[in-house]
Amino acid sequence: RKNLTFFSIGLLTSWGTALLGVRLYWMGNKPPSFSNSDNPAADSDSFLTRTLTFFYLPTKNLWLLLCPDTLSFDWSMDAVPLLKAVSDWRNLHTVAFYAGLLLLTYSSLKGSSSERECNGKTVMNGKQNANGHSCHSEMECKTLEVKSSFASKEENGIKKHEMQKLQLPSTENIVILSLSLLIVPFVPATNLFFYVGFVIAERVLYVPSMGFCLLVTVGVRALYVKAQKRFVKNLIFCSTAALIVFYGLKTVVRNGDWQNEEMLYRSGIKVNPAKAWGNLGNVLKSQGKISEAESAYRNALYYRSNMADMLYNLGLLLQENSRFSEALHYYKLAIGSRPTLASAYLNTGIILMNQGKTEEARRTFLKCSEIPDENLKDPHAHKSSVTSCLYNLGKLFHEQGHYEARLQICLQYYDKTFDALMVYKEAIQKMPRQFAPQSLYNMMGEAYMRMSRLPEAERWYVESLRSKSDHIPAHLTYGKLLALTGRKSEAEKYFVKAIQLDPTKGNCYMHYGQFLLEESRLIEAAEMAKKAAELDNTEFDVVFNAAHMLRQASLNEEAEKYYEMAAGLRPNVSTFLM
Repeated sequence: RKNLTFFSIGLLTSWGTALLGVRLYWMGNKPPSFSNSDNPAADSDSFLTRTLTFFYLPTKNLWLLLCPDTLSFDWSMDAVPLLKAVSDWRNLHTVAFYAGLLLLTYSSLKGSSSERECNGKTVMNGKQNANGHSCHSEMECKTLEVKSSFASKEENGIKKHEMQKLQLPSTENIVILSLSLLIVPFVPATNLFFYVGFVIAERVLYVPSMGFCLLVTVGVRALYVKAQKRFVKNLIFCSTAALIVFYGLKTVVRNGDWQNEEMLYRSGIKVNPAKAWGNLGNVLKSQGKISEAESAYRNALYYRSNMADMLYNLGLLLQENSRFSEALHYYKLAIGSRPTLASAYLNTGIILMNQGKTEEARRTFLKCSEIPDENLKDPHAHKSSVTSCLYNLGKLFHEQGHYEARLQICLQYYDKTFDALMVYKEAIQKMPRQFAPQSLYNMMGEAYMRMSRLPEAERWYVESLRSKSDHIPAHLTYGKLLALTGRKSEAEKYFVKAIQLDPTKGNCYMHYGQFLLEESRLIEAAEMAKKAAELDNTEFDVVFNAAHMLRQASLNEEAEKYYEMAAGLRPNVSTFLM
Protein backbone atom coordinates (compact mmCIF):
# COMPACT_ATOMS: atom_id res chain seq x y z
CA ARG A 1 0.00 0.00 0.00
CA LYS A 2 2.88 2.38 0.77
CA ASN A 3 4.39 1.61 -2.64
CA LEU A 4 1.08 2.46 -4.30
CA THR A 5 0.94 5.73 -2.37
CA PHE A 6 4.46 6.69 -3.39
CA PHE A 7 3.69 5.73 -7.00
CA SER A 8 0.57 7.94 -7.00
CA ILE A 9 2.47 10.89 -5.53
CA GLY A 10 5.29 10.40 -8.03
CA LEU A 11 2.84 10.20 -10.93
CA LEU A 12 1.04 13.38 -9.85
CA THR A 13 4.35 15.21 -9.38
CA SER A 14 5.66 14.13 -12.77
CA TRP A 15 2.43 15.03 -14.55
CA GLY A 16 2.27 18.41 -12.80
CA THR A 17 5.88 19.16 -13.69
CA ALA A 18 5.24 18.22 -17.32
CA LEU A 19 2.20 20.51 -17.51
CA LEU A 20 4.14 23.41 -16.00
CA GLY A 21 7.00 22.79 -18.44
CA VAL A 22 4.66 22.79 -21.45
CA ARG A 23 2.96 25.97 -20.26
CA LEU A 24 6.32 27.68 -19.71
CA TYR A 25 7.36 26.63 -23.23
CA TRP A 26 4.18 28.11 -24.72
CA MET A 27 4.92 31.35 -22.88
CA GLY A 28 8.32 31.65 -24.51
CA ASN A 29 10.28 30.17 -21.57
CA LYS A 30 9.71 33.25 -19.46
CA PRO A 31 7.20 34.12 -16.74
CA PRO A 32 4.22 36.33 -17.62
CA SER A 33 4.62 40.07 -17.22
CA PHE A 34 2.02 42.12 -15.34
CA SER A 35 1.41 45.81 -15.02
CA ASN A 36 2.32 47.57 -11.79
CA SER A 37 -1.34 48.10 -10.89
CA ASP A 38 -2.12 44.35 -11.04
CA ASN A 39 0.08 43.61 -8.03
CA PRO A 40 1.37 46.83 -6.42
CA ALA A 41 3.22 45.00 -3.64
CA ALA A 42 5.35 43.09 -6.17
CA ASP A 43 6.37 46.41 -7.73
CA SER A 44 7.32 48.00 -4.40
CA ASP A 45 11.00 48.82 -3.87
CA SER A 46 10.72 48.22 -0.12
CA PHE A 47 11.47 44.68 1.04
CA LEU A 48 9.57 45.36 4.30
CA THR A 49 6.46 46.47 2.41
CA ARG A 50 6.51 43.43 0.15
CA THR A 51 7.04 41.04 3.07
CA LEU A 52 4.37 42.48 5.35
CA THR A 53 1.82 42.74 2.53
CA PHE A 54 2.42 39.23 1.18
CA PHE A 55 2.14 37.77 4.70
CA TYR A 56 -1.09 39.69 5.27
CA LEU A 57 -2.88 38.69 2.05
CA PRO A 58 -3.63 35.06 3.12
CA THR A 59 -5.24 36.53 6.25
CA LYS A 60 -7.47 38.70 4.06
CA ASN A 61 -8.37 35.66 1.98
CA LEU A 62 -9.32 33.70 5.08
CA TRP A 63 -11.54 36.59 6.18
CA LEU A 64 -13.34 36.38 2.82
CA LEU A 65 -14.08 32.72 3.61
CA LEU A 66 -15.19 33.48 7.17
CA CYS A 67 -17.19 36.60 6.39
CA PRO A 68 -17.87 37.09 2.66
CA ASP A 69 -19.60 40.40 3.29
CA THR A 70 -17.58 42.47 0.81
CA LEU A 71 -16.84 40.75 -2.48
CA SER A 72 -15.47 42.14 -5.73
CA PHE A 73 -14.74 40.97 -9.27
CA ASP A 74 -11.33 42.67 -9.03
CA TRP A 75 -8.99 43.35 -6.09
CA SER A 76 -6.09 44.92 -8.00
CA MET A 77 -4.64 48.44 -7.71
CA ASP A 78 -5.33 49.96 -4.28
CA ALA A 79 -8.15 47.61 -3.24
CA VAL A 80 -5.91 46.32 -0.43
CA PRO A 81 -3.60 49.13 0.78
CA LEU A 82 0.04 48.13 1.18
CA LEU A 83 1.42 47.46 4.67
CA LYS A 84 4.38 49.82 4.81
CA ALA A 85 5.28 49.68 8.51
CA VAL A 86 5.38 47.21 11.39
CA SER A 87 3.09 49.56 13.33
CA ASP A 88 0.21 48.89 10.90
CA TRP A 89 -2.57 47.36 13.02
CA ARG A 90 -3.33 44.78 10.31
CA ASN A 91 -0.12 43.00 11.27
CA LEU A 92 -1.97 41.78 14.38
CA HIS A 93 -4.32 39.90 12.05
CA THR A 94 -1.32 38.34 10.34
CA VAL A 95 0.19 37.17 13.64
CA ALA A 96 -3.14 35.75 14.86
CA PHE A 97 -3.69 33.94 11.55
CA TYR A 98 -0.34 32.18 11.41
CA ALA A 99 -0.35 31.38 15.14
CA GLY A 100 -3.78 29.74 14.82
CA LEU A 101 -2.73 27.85 11.71
CA LEU A 102 0.42 26.49 13.36
CA LEU A 103 -1.51 25.52 16.49
CA LEU A 104 -4.16 23.70 14.50
CA THR A 105 -1.56 21.87 12.39
CA TYR A 106 0.47 20.89 15.49
CA SER A 107 -2.56 19.54 17.37
CA SER A 108 -3.68 17.54 14.31
CA LEU A 109 -0.29 15.97 13.73
CA LYS A 110 0.17 15.23 17.44
CA GLY A 111 -3.24 13.55 17.65
CA SER A 112 -2.58 11.58 14.48
CA SER A 113 0.79 10.30 15.72
CA SER A 114 -0.77 9.00 18.97
CA GLU A 115 -3.16 6.81 16.99
CA ARG A 116 -2.31 3.09 17.11
CA GLU A 117 -3.94 -0.13 16.14
CA CYS A 118 -5.09 -2.60 18.81
CA ASN A 119 -7.09 -5.81 18.13
CA GLY A 120 -8.37 -4.46 14.84
CA LYS A 121 -9.73 -1.27 16.53
CA THR A 122 -8.36 2.23 16.51
CA VAL A 123 -7.22 3.41 19.93
CA MET A 124 -7.15 7.19 20.37
CA ASN A 125 -5.64 8.58 23.55
CA GLY A 126 -6.48 5.31 25.34
CA LYS A 127 -10.08 5.17 24.09
CA GLN A 128 -11.30 2.49 21.73
CA ASN A 129 -13.35 3.57 18.76
CA ALA A 130 -14.66 0.92 16.39
CA ASN A 131 -15.46 3.33 13.57
CA GLY A 132 -12.13 5.06 13.61
CA HIS A 133 -13.24 8.41 15.12
CA SER A 134 -11.40 9.79 18.06
CA CYS A 135 -13.37 10.10 21.32
CA HIS A 136 -13.76 13.65 22.49
CA SER A 137 -15.30 12.73 25.83
CA GLU A 138 -15.88 9.78 28.13
CA MET A 139 -19.58 9.86 27.30
CA GLU A 140 -18.85 9.70 23.56
CA CYS A 141 -16.57 6.70 24.09
CA LYS A 142 -19.18 4.80 26.06
CA THR A 143 -21.84 5.63 23.52
CA LEU A 144 -19.66 4.50 20.65
CA GLU A 145 -18.71 1.29 22.49
CA VAL A 146 -22.38 0.45 23.05
CA LYS A 147 -23.18 1.21 19.43
CA SER A 148 -20.22 -0.87 18.29
CA SER A 149 -21.29 -3.81 20.45
CA PHE A 150 -24.86 -3.54 19.17
CA ALA A 151 -23.64 -3.29 15.60
CA SER A 152 -21.35 -6.30 16.02
CA LYS A 153 -24.30 -8.46 17.12
CA GLU A 154 -26.45 -7.40 14.19
CA GLU A 155 -23.62 -7.81 11.68
CA ASN A 156 -22.51 -11.17 12.97
CA GLY A 157 -22.62 -12.63 9.46
CA ILE A 158 -20.52 -9.93 7.82
CA LYS A 159 -16.95 -10.78 7.00
CA LYS A 160 -14.07 -9.03 8.66
CA HIS A 161 -12.77 -7.29 5.48
CA GLU A 162 -16.26 -5.89 4.85
CA MET A 163 -16.29 -4.42 8.36
CA GLN A 164 -12.99 -2.69 7.65
CA LYS A 165 -14.52 -0.98 4.62
CA LEU A 166 -17.06 0.72 6.89
CA GLN A 167 -14.39 2.37 9.04
CA LEU A 168 -14.38 6.19 8.84
CA PRO A 169 -11.22 8.33 9.00
CA SER A 170 -10.28 9.79 12.36
CA THR A 171 -11.00 13.44 13.19
CA GLU A 172 -7.30 14.26 13.10
CA ASN A 173 -6.98 12.82 9.58
CA ILE A 174 -9.98 14.84 8.45
CA VAL A 175 -8.37 17.99 9.88
CA ILE A 176 -5.14 17.20 8.03
CA LEU A 177 -7.09 16.67 4.80
CA SER A 178 -8.97 19.94 5.37
CA LEU A 179 -5.76 21.89 5.96
CA SER A 180 -4.23 20.30 2.86
CA LEU A 181 -7.18 21.35 0.71
CA LEU A 182 -7.09 24.79 2.30
CA ILE A 183 -3.37 25.47 2.00
CA VAL A 184 -1.82 23.50 -0.87
CA PRO A 185 -4.02 24.83 -3.75
CA PHE A 186 -3.59 28.36 -2.39
CA VAL A 187 0.23 28.29 -2.21
CA PRO A 188 0.79 29.27 -5.90
CA ALA A 189 -1.24 32.45 -5.30
CA THR A 190 0.85 33.58 -2.30
CA ASN A 191 3.70 35.18 -4.33
CA LEU A 192 6.01 32.75 -2.52
CA PHE A 193 7.60 31.18 -5.61
CA PHE A 194 6.77 33.84 -8.20
CA TYR A 195 4.78 37.05 -8.42
CA VAL A 196 1.19 36.70 -9.57
CA GLY A 197 -0.93 39.18 -11.53
CA PHE A 198 -3.42 40.01 -8.80
CA VAL A 199 -3.65 41.12 -5.19
CA ILE A 200 -6.62 38.96 -4.24
CA ALA A 201 -8.59 36.76 -6.62
CA GLU A 202 -11.74 35.14 -5.29
CA ARG A 203 -11.49 32.43 -7.94
CA VAL A 204 -8.39 30.94 -6.27
CA LEU A 205 -10.50 30.27 -3.16
CA TYR A 206 -12.79 27.76 -4.88
CA VAL A 207 -10.76 24.65 -4.05
CA PRO A 208 -9.52 25.96 -0.66
CA SER A 209 -13.15 26.62 0.30
CA MET A 210 -13.71 22.84 0.24
CA GLY A 211 -11.11 22.37 2.96
CA PHE A 212 -12.51 25.36 4.85
CA CYS A 213 -16.08 23.97 4.83
CA LEU A 214 -14.80 20.56 5.93
CA LEU A 215 -12.81 22.18 8.73
CA VAL A 216 -15.86 24.11 9.94
CA THR A 217 -17.88 20.90 9.89
CA VAL A 218 -15.29 19.08 12.00
CA GLY A 219 -15.20 21.97 14.46
CA VAL A 220 -18.99 22.09 14.80
CA ARG A 221 -19.12 18.33 15.33
CA ALA A 222 -16.42 18.54 18.02
CA LEU A 223 -18.39 21.24 19.86
CA TYR A 224 -21.59 19.25 19.55
CA VAL A 225 -19.99 16.07 20.92
CA LYS A 226 -18.32 17.86 23.85
CA ALA A 227 -21.52 19.67 24.84
CA GLN A 228 -23.09 17.98 27.90
CA LYS A 229 -26.38 19.87 28.09
CA ARG A 230 -29.13 19.48 25.55
CA PHE A 231 -29.67 23.25 25.50
CA VAL A 232 -26.07 23.78 24.35
CA LYS A 233 -26.41 21.06 21.73
CA ASN A 234 -29.61 22.68 20.41
CA LEU A 235 -27.88 26.07 20.42
CA ILE A 236 -24.99 24.70 18.35
CA PHE A 237 -27.41 23.02 15.95
CA CYS A 238 -29.53 26.17 15.51
CA SER A 239 -26.45 28.36 15.10
CA THR A 240 -25.10 26.07 12.40
CA ALA A 241 -28.46 26.02 10.60
CA ALA A 242 -28.64 29.82 10.80
CA LEU A 243 -25.10 30.09 9.42
CA ILE A 244 -26.05 27.91 6.45
CA VAL A 245 -29.22 29.95 5.83
CA PHE A 246 -27.38 33.31 5.99
CA TYR A 247 -24.57 32.07 3.73
CA GLY A 248 -27.24 30.82 1.33
CA LEU A 249 -28.97 34.21 1.34
CA LYS A 250 -25.64 35.92 0.72
CA THR A 251 -25.11 33.61 -2.26
CA VAL A 252 -28.51 34.57 -3.67
CA VAL A 253 -27.75 38.28 -3.23
CA ARG A 254 -24.31 37.90 -4.82
CA ASN A 255 -25.80 35.97 -7.74
CA GLY A 256 -27.87 39.08 -8.43
CA ASP A 257 -24.64 41.04 -8.92
CA TRP A 258 -23.58 38.52 -11.56
CA GLN A 259 -26.75 38.84 -13.64
CA ASN A 260 -25.04 41.18 -16.10
CA GLU A 261 -21.84 43.17 -16.49
CA GLU A 262 -23.34 46.48 -15.43
CA MET A 263 -24.55 45.16 -12.05
CA LEU A 264 -21.27 43.33 -11.48
CA TYR A 265 -19.16 46.43 -12.07
CA ARG A 266 -21.45 48.61 -9.96
CA SER A 267 -21.06 46.13 -7.09
CA GLY A 268 -17.26 46.49 -7.24
CA ILE A 269 -17.15 50.29 -6.98
CA LYS A 270 -16.72 50.31 -3.20
CA VAL A 271 -13.74 47.90 -3.36
CA ASN A 272 -11.91 49.01 -6.51
CA PRO A 273 -13.52 52.23 -7.77
CA ALA A 274 -10.98 52.99 -10.49
CA LYS A 275 -11.28 49.59 -12.21
CA ALA A 276 -15.03 49.28 -11.61
CA TRP A 277 -15.87 52.74 -12.98
CA GLY A 278 -13.67 52.11 -16.02
CA ASN A 279 -15.32 48.80 -16.87
CA LEU A 280 -18.74 50.30 -16.20
CA GLY A 281 -17.90 53.05 -18.69
CA ASN A 282 -17.19 50.43 -21.37
CA VAL A 283 -20.55 48.75 -20.69
CA LEU A 284 -22.49 52.03 -20.73
CA LYS A 285 -20.78 53.02 -23.98
CA SER A 286 -21.80 49.73 -25.60
CA GLN A 287 -25.38 50.46 -24.48
CA GLY A 288 -25.31 53.85 -26.20
CA LYS A 289 -25.38 55.80 -22.91
CA ILE A 290 -22.63 58.19 -23.99
CA SER A 291 -22.95 60.87 -21.30
CA GLU A 292 -23.11 58.26 -18.52
CA ALA A 293 -20.12 56.44 -20.01
CA GLU A 294 -18.13 59.67 -20.11
CA SER A 295 -18.98 60.34 -16.45
CA ALA A 296 -17.89 56.80 -15.55
CA TYR A 297 -14.53 57.24 -17.31
CA ARG A 298 -13.96 60.56 -15.55
CA ASN A 299 -14.84 58.97 -12.18
CA ALA A 300 -12.28 56.24 -12.84
CA LEU A 301 -9.62 58.87 -13.64
CA TYR A 302 -10.55 60.77 -10.48
CA TYR A 303 -9.46 57.77 -8.40
CA ARG A 304 -6.45 56.91 -10.58
CA SER A 305 -5.42 59.62 -13.04
CA ASN A 306 -2.57 57.76 -14.77
CA MET A 307 -4.53 54.80 -16.17
CA ALA A 308 -3.47 54.75 -19.83
CA ASP A 309 -6.29 52.46 -20.90
CA MET A 310 -8.90 54.71 -19.31
CA LEU A 311 -7.38 57.85 -20.82
CA TYR A 312 -7.43 56.12 -24.20
CA ASN A 313 -11.03 54.93 -23.79
CA LEU A 314 -12.17 58.45 -22.88
CA GLY A 315 -10.29 59.84 -25.88
CA LEU A 316 -11.92 57.25 -28.14
CA LEU A 317 -15.37 58.15 -26.81
CA LEU A 318 -14.74 61.85 -27.47
CA GLN A 319 -13.35 61.11 -30.94
CA GLU A 320 -16.42 59.09 -31.87
CA ASN A 321 -18.55 62.06 -30.86
CA SER A 322 -16.52 64.50 -32.99
CA ARG A 323 -14.89 66.23 -30.00
CA PHE A 324 -11.48 65.96 -31.62
CA SER A 325 -9.54 68.55 -29.62
CA GLU A 326 -10.50 66.92 -26.32
CA ALA A 327 -9.79 63.48 -27.78
CA LEU A 328 -6.27 64.56 -28.80
CA HIS A 329 -5.67 65.85 -25.27
CA TYR A 330 -6.54 62.50 -23.69
CA TYR A 331 -4.63 60.50 -26.30
CA LYS A 332 -1.51 62.52 -25.49
CA LEU A 333 -2.05 61.90 -21.78
CA ALA A 334 -2.43 58.17 -22.49
CA ILE A 335 0.83 58.17 -24.47
CA GLY A 336 2.53 60.05 -21.63
CA SER A 337 1.32 57.43 -19.16
CA ARG A 338 2.26 54.49 -21.41
CA PRO A 339 4.62 55.42 -24.28
CA THR A 340 4.12 51.99 -25.90
CA LEU A 341 0.34 52.39 -26.39
CA ALA A 342 0.30 52.09 -30.19
CA SER A 343 -3.48 52.49 -30.53
CA ALA A 344 -3.25 55.99 -29.01
CA TYR A 345 -0.62 56.97 -31.61
CA LEU A 346 -2.83 55.50 -34.35
CA ASN A 347 -5.93 57.50 -33.41
CA THR A 348 -3.88 60.65 -32.81
CA GLY A 349 -2.44 60.35 -36.31
CA ILE A 350 -5.88 59.76 -37.84
CA ILE A 351 -7.31 62.90 -36.20
CA LEU A 352 -4.32 64.99 -37.29
CA MET A 353 -4.57 63.62 -40.82
CA ASN A 354 -8.28 64.47 -41.01
CA GLN A 355 -7.52 67.98 -39.71
CA GLY A 356 -5.04 68.47 -42.56
CA LYS A 357 -2.01 68.44 -40.26
CA THR A 358 -0.22 65.95 -42.48
CA GLU A 359 3.30 66.55 -41.18
CA GLU A 360 2.27 65.98 -37.55
CA ALA A 361 0.30 62.91 -38.59
CA ARG A 362 3.32 61.56 -40.49
CA ARG A 363 5.58 61.99 -37.44
CA THR A 364 2.99 60.31 -35.20
CA PHE A 365 2.63 57.28 -37.48
CA LEU A 366 6.40 56.98 -37.79
CA LYS A 367 6.87 57.13 -34.02
CA CYS A 368 4.24 54.41 -33.61
CA SER A 369 6.05 52.16 -36.09
CA GLU A 370 9.28 52.51 -34.10
CA ILE A 371 7.87 51.27 -30.77
CA PRO A 372 9.87 48.17 -29.72
CA ASP A 373 8.00 44.87 -29.41
CA GLU A 374 9.08 44.31 -25.78
CA ASN A 375 7.29 44.42 -22.42
CA LEU A 376 3.91 45.01 -24.04
CA LYS A 377 0.64 44.56 -22.21
CA ASP A 378 -1.11 43.20 -25.33
CA PRO A 379 1.39 42.23 -28.08
CA HIS A 380 -1.33 41.21 -30.57
CA ALA A 381 -3.22 44.49 -30.27
CA HIS A 382 0.10 46.33 -30.52
CA LYS A 383 0.99 44.60 -33.80
CA SER A 384 -2.46 45.34 -35.19
CA SER A 385 -2.12 49.04 -34.32
CA VAL A 386 1.40 49.27 -35.79
CA THR A 387 0.17 47.61 -39.00
CA SER A 388 -2.71 50.11 -39.13
CA CYS A 389 -0.26 52.97 -38.59
CA LEU A 390 1.79 51.80 -41.56
CA TYR A 391 -1.37 51.45 -43.61
CA ASN A 392 -2.46 55.00 -42.78
CA LEU A 393 1.05 56.31 -43.38
CA GLY A 394 0.99 54.76 -46.84
CA LYS A 395 -2.50 56.14 -47.41
CA LEU A 396 -1.30 59.60 -46.37
CA PHE A 397 1.50 59.60 -48.94
CA HIS A 398 -0.79 58.00 -51.51
CA GLU A 399 -3.24 60.88 -51.20
CA GLN A 400 -0.38 63.38 -51.47
CA GLY A 401 0.95 61.63 -54.57
CA HIS A 402 4.28 60.77 -52.95
CA TYR A 403 4.26 57.08 -53.73
CA GLU A 404 8.02 56.69 -53.80
CA ALA A 405 8.28 58.40 -50.41
CA ARG A 406 5.77 55.97 -49.02
CA LEU A 407 7.82 53.01 -50.19
CA GLN A 408 10.95 54.58 -48.71
CA ILE A 409 9.26 54.96 -45.30
CA CYS A 410 8.20 51.31 -45.30
CA LEU A 411 11.72 50.26 -46.29
CA GLN A 412 13.16 52.36 -43.47
CA TYR A 413 10.81 50.76 -40.95
CA TYR A 414 11.69 47.21 -41.93
CA ASP A 415 15.39 47.99 -42.49
CA LYS A 416 15.48 46.12 -45.77
CA THR A 417 17.16 46.93 -49.08
CA PHE A 418 15.11 44.86 -51.52
CA ASP A 419 12.13 45.91 -53.60
CA ALA A 420 9.40 47.93 -51.88
CA LEU A 421 6.59 45.62 -52.90
CA MET A 422 8.41 42.73 -51.22
CA VAL A 423 8.29 44.82 -48.04
CA TYR A 424 4.51 45.02 -48.36
CA LYS A 425 4.38 41.25 -48.73
CA GLU A 426 6.58 40.84 -45.67
CA ALA A 427 4.29 43.16 -43.73
CA ILE A 428 1.34 40.99 -44.70
CA GLN A 429 3.18 37.83 -43.64
CA LYS A 430 4.12 39.32 -40.26
CA MET A 431 0.75 40.81 -39.36
CA PRO A 432 -0.94 39.15 -36.35
CA ARG A 433 -3.53 36.46 -36.96
CA GLN A 434 -6.41 38.48 -35.60
CA PHE A 435 -5.67 41.42 -37.89
CA ALA A 436 -8.25 41.86 -40.65
CA PRO A 437 -6.10 41.73 -43.84
CA GLN A 438 -8.57 43.09 -46.40
CA SER A 439 -7.33 46.69 -46.15
CA LEU A 440 -3.70 45.67 -46.55
CA TYR A 441 -4.54 43.48 -49.53
CA ASN A 442 -6.44 46.36 -51.07
CA MET A 443 -3.45 48.64 -50.45
CA MET A 444 -1.21 46.13 -52.20
CA GLY A 445 -3.58 46.22 -55.17
CA GLU A 446 -3.47 50.02 -55.26
CA ALA A 447 0.33 49.89 -55.17
CA TYR A 448 0.39 47.67 -58.26
CA MET A 449 -2.23 49.90 -59.91
CA ARG A 450 0.01 52.95 -59.46
CA MET A 451 2.82 50.99 -61.13
CA SER A 452 0.47 49.90 -63.96
CA ARG A 453 0.97 46.24 -63.08
CA LEU A 454 -2.69 45.43 -63.52
CA PRO A 455 -2.68 41.59 -63.30
CA GLU A 456 -0.95 41.72 -59.89
CA ALA A 457 -3.29 44.48 -58.78
CA GLU A 458 -6.32 42.39 -59.75
CA ARG A 459 -4.95 39.42 -57.83
CA TRP A 460 -4.70 41.46 -54.60
CA TYR A 461 -8.13 43.04 -55.06
CA VAL A 462 -9.57 39.53 -55.39
CA GLU A 463 -7.65 38.47 -52.25
CA SER A 464 -9.12 41.44 -50.38
CA LEU A 465 -12.66 40.48 -51.39
CA ARG A 466 -11.99 36.83 -50.57
CA SER A 467 -10.89 37.72 -47.03
CA LYS A 468 -13.97 39.96 -46.57
CA SER A 469 -16.63 39.73 -49.24
CA ASP A 470 -18.40 42.92 -48.09
CA HIS A 471 -15.28 45.11 -48.02
CA ILE A 472 -16.55 48.24 -49.80
CA PRO A 473 -13.16 49.87 -50.70
CA ALA A 474 -12.11 46.68 -52.54
CA HIS A 475 -15.39 46.72 -54.52
CA LEU A 476 -14.69 50.30 -55.61
CA THR A 477 -10.99 49.86 -56.46
CA TYR A 478 -11.63 46.55 -58.26
CA GLY A 479 -14.46 48.19 -60.17
CA LYS A 480 -12.07 50.94 -61.33
CA LEU A 481 -9.55 48.30 -62.48
CA LEU A 482 -12.23 46.38 -64.40
CA ALA A 483 -13.35 49.58 -66.08
CA LEU A 484 -9.75 50.41 -66.98
CA THR A 485 -9.28 46.97 -68.59
CA GLY A 486 -12.47 47.28 -70.66
CA ARG A 487 -14.75 45.00 -68.61
CA LYS A 488 -17.39 47.68 -68.25
CA SER A 489 -20.46 45.61 -67.36
CA GLU A 490 -18.53 43.66 -64.72
CA ALA A 491 -17.15 46.90 -63.30
CA GLU A 492 -20.64 48.40 -63.03
CA LYS A 493 -21.79 45.36 -61.01
CA TYR A 494 -19.09 46.03 -58.40
CA PHE A 495 -20.03 49.71 -58.11
CA VAL A 496 -23.69 48.85 -57.69
CA LYS A 497 -22.79 46.12 -55.17
CA ALA A 498 -20.81 48.67 -53.11
CA ILE A 499 -23.86 50.95 -52.97
CA GLN A 500 -26.08 48.03 -51.92
CA LEU A 501 -23.67 47.13 -49.11
CA ASP A 502 -23.93 50.65 -47.63
CA PRO A 503 -26.55 52.92 -49.23
CA THR A 504 -25.67 55.70 -46.77
CA LYS A 505 -22.06 56.08 -47.98
CA GLY A 506 -21.72 59.00 -50.37
CA ASN A 507 -18.31 57.87 -51.55
CA CYS A 508 -19.87 54.81 -53.22
CA TYR A 509 -22.23 56.99 -55.27
CA MET A 510 -19.29 59.23 -56.15
CA HIS A 511 -17.22 56.39 -57.62
CA TYR A 512 -20.19 55.07 -59.54
CA GLY A 513 -20.90 58.59 -60.81
CA GLN A 514 -17.32 58.94 -62.09
CA PHE A 515 -17.68 55.63 -63.91
CA LEU A 516 -20.93 56.80 -65.51
CA LEU A 517 -19.28 60.11 -66.45
CA GLU A 518 -16.48 58.28 -68.25
CA GLU A 519 -19.16 56.29 -70.10
CA SER A 520 -20.79 59.59 -71.14
CA ARG A 521 -23.96 58.74 -69.22
CA LEU A 522 -24.08 62.31 -67.96
CA ILE A 523 -27.62 62.47 -66.53
CA GLU A 524 -27.10 59.28 -64.51
CA ALA A 525 -23.71 60.55 -63.37
CA ALA A 526 -25.28 63.84 -62.25
CA GLU A 527 -27.88 61.95 -60.20
CA MET A 528 -25.17 59.90 -58.48
CA ALA A 529 -23.19 63.08 -57.80
CA LYS A 530 -26.14 64.84 -56.15
CA LYS A 531 -26.87 61.75 -54.05
CA ALA A 532 -23.24 61.60 -52.93
CA ALA A 533 -23.16 65.29 -52.00
CA GLU A 534 -26.42 65.01 -50.04
CA LEU A 535 -25.09 62.11 -47.97
CA ASP A 536 -21.55 63.46 -47.37
CA ASN A 537 -22.09 67.22 -47.48
CA THR A 538 -19.19 67.81 -45.08
CA GLU A 539 -16.66 65.83 -47.14
CA PHE A 540 -14.83 68.25 -49.40
CA ASP A 541 -13.74 65.73 -52.05
CA VAL A 542 -17.26 64.36 -52.44
CA VAL A 543 -18.88 67.80 -52.72
CA PHE A 544 -16.20 69.14 -55.09
CA ASN A 545 -16.38 66.11 -57.40
CA ALA A 546 -20.17 66.30 -57.39
CA ALA A 547 -19.97 69.92 -58.57
CA HIS A 548 -17.50 68.88 -61.29
CA MET A 549 -19.76 66.09 -62.58
CA LEU A 550 -22.81 68.35 -62.59
CA ARG A 551 -20.85 70.89 -64.65
CA GLN A 552 -19.85 68.13 -67.08
CA ALA A 553 -23.54 67.30 -67.44
CA SER A 554 -24.21 71.02 -68.19
CA LEU A 555 -26.27 71.36 -65.00
CA ASN A 556 -24.51 74.61 -64.19
CA GLU A 557 -26.89 76.04 -61.59
CA GLU A 558 -26.66 72.92 -59.44
CA ALA A 559 -22.91 72.76 -60.10
CA GLU A 560 -22.55 76.33 -58.84
CA LYS A 561 -24.39 75.40 -55.65
CA TYR A 562 -21.98 72.59 -54.86
CA TYR A 563 -18.87 74.58 -55.91
CA GLU A 564 -19.91 77.23 -53.42
CA MET A 565 -20.46 74.58 -50.75
CA ALA A 566 -16.99 73.11 -51.45
CA ALA A 567 -15.36 76.54 -51.23
CA GLY A 568 -17.06 77.03 -47.88
CA LEU A 569 -15.53 73.81 -46.60
CA ARG A 570 -12.00 74.95 -47.54
CA PRO A 571 -12.19 78.75 -47.90
CA ASN A 572 -8.43 79.32 -47.75
CA VAL A 573 -7.43 77.22 -50.78
CA SER A 574 -7.16 79.43 -53.87
CA THR A 575 -7.42 76.58 -56.40
CA PHE A 576 -10.90 75.65 -55.24
CA LEU A 577 -12.06 79.32 -55.34
CA MET A 578 -10.94 79.39 -58.91
